[in-house]
Amino acid sequence: MKQIWSYMKNYKKETVLAPLFKMLEACFELCVPLVIAYITDVGIVDGDKGFVVKMGLVLVALAAIGLTCSITAQYFSARAAVGVATKLRHNLFKHIESLSFTELDKIGTSTLITRMTSDVNQVQSGVNMFLRLFLRSPFIVFGAMIMAFAIDFKAALIFVVTIVLLLIVVFAIILYTIPMYKKVQAALDRVLGVTRENLTGARVIRAFGREKDEIEEYDSRTDKLVRLQVGVGRISALMNPVTLLMVNIATIILVWTGAVQVDNGSLTRGDVIALVSYMSQILVELVKLANLIVTLTKAVACGNRIEGVFNVTSSMELKDVLATDTGENVDSPYAIEFEHASLKYDGGAEESLSDVSFKVKRGETIGVIGGTGSGKSTLVQMIPRFYDVSSGAVKVFGRDVRDYNYKELRSKISIVLQKAILFKGTIKENILWGNEDATDAQIMEALEISQSKEFVEKKEEGIESPVEQGGKNLSGGQKQRLTIARAVIRKPDILILDDSSSALDFATDSKLRAAIKNMNGEKETTVVIVSQRASAIMHADKIVVLDDGMVAGIGTHDELLESNQVYKEIYMSQNSAN
Repeated sequence: MKQIWSYMKNYKKETVLAPLFKMLEACFELCVPLVIAYITDVGIVDGDKGFVVKMGLVLVALAAIGLTCSITAQYFSARAAVGVATKLRHNLFKHIESLSFTELDKIGTSTLITRMTSDVNQVQSGVNMFLRLFLRSPFIVFGAMIMAFAIDFKAALIFVVTIVLLLIVVFAIILYTIPMYKKVQAALDRVLGVTRENLTGARVIRAFGREKDEIEEYDSRTDKLVRLQVGVGRISALMNPVTLLMVNIATIILVWTGAVQVDNGSLTRGDVIALVSYMSQILVELVKLANLIVTLTKAVACGNRIEGVFNVTSSMELKDVLATDTGENVDSPYAIEFEHASLKYDGGAEESLSDVSFKVKRGETIGVIGGTGSGKSTLVQMIPRFYDVSSGAVKVFGRDVRDYNYKELRSKISIVLQKAILFKGTIKENILWGNEDATDAQIMEALEISQSKEFVEKKEEGIESPVEQGGKNLSGGQKQRLTIARAVIRKPDILILDDSSSALDFATDSKLRAAIKNMNGEKETTVVIVSQRASAIMHADKIVVLDDGMVAGIGTHDELLESNQVYKEIYMSQNSAN
């Protein structure tokens, strides 16, 4: 939580002025019972209406000044709270973007979303309430007690006992509820995770008729969240009635002892009214303090969860210098080299890839094929360093990918992942992600290579046609072709197509591969094609066959068809009709 509070250093003025104006408001509020006592003992007892009106105007002035101070304090506290939350959210997002896929997989998307939204909002509320009430409420409570001592020592002892008992109750509830709020936020993570899965996979759920099962699972998760929230809510709800009961009992005792002292002549009626007013102020402020503590308890729990994300560091060592700055020769004839590379996912029982070794020359087209779960996607994701090898090495242009900085390495590589991802905007805006300086002519060239030009030109607005979030207004094949256009517009040194044409028909797929092979440009592009279809890679210069995370064979289509049983089975199963 210390790291979270450090963000308030940027709002020193606000963090000083907000409590200061609240203290001023409290000072004027503490004067009110004395004025009322004065009105009672002088104006009412003597029947001096003019004095009553005069003191009444004083009360109005105190209220007006107090209101002004309160509004000013609220302005500064809100400004600091919103500023802290904004900076915190930006830095949290920046930190998450710096994490590797390993950490993102481990933490989970739903947890990260909760911590960037709900948890940050709770911290914002905590900062706001802290600046407004954390000093004001204790000041009123102890100020009222001091004023009570100024009026009567014996009556003030009632205040002392009441305040001590109230503090014991309040802090006991706090210590009990802090761990429970952490459990509530964790349960909220799980509910968010199920919700996200259901929304993103709605079509699959309906296709397999799993609506009832998903509803039951969602109800189960939400019921658990409700039980946790109700449990902690019941304990927190004890705060107000217990404090009310104790203060009201103290008020009864105060009125009783005050009446006796008035009868004895040691106190005036105005003094008793002032004492009761101070007790009422204590009651109101303790209720506020109780609510503040509940809010701060949530904020601390959420702040610790956010800090937990900040404490997660990337497992990948980042290089600040460019590979070319080191003075080493990187003019290798090979674009990609795997040297006994192995990879084991964090938390995985076994290696996903084991002892993979092969080399790809500049300008070659290499195919990667294998059964489901054989490690094809894992293999290509190691080239742009989405994941680091557990042992061995992966080299790009003769240099270990771990010796590049991200910017230089990723500038050499374009990758189209299995799942076509498009963003809300226009076709042009999505393609410009690949090269933000590209001209319309270059965009049209990329569309032509990716076989997207035909359907884009049929749209009324052409490349300015809107794209919904995730490309929901486009077919699967159209989305895949646009993501390929986004990749090829960079004219990269290495182009990786990770099963990115699975939604295309054979004719379009064939045209796409021919267009990629004949791409014009100054660079000699090395192409890596991952596919489960043998027809998509049979014309590659080299084919790598994977089987259960290991290389089962390397060679051309004809060579593998003759000598490799795994490749032969894949090819024959897909071409048995022929």
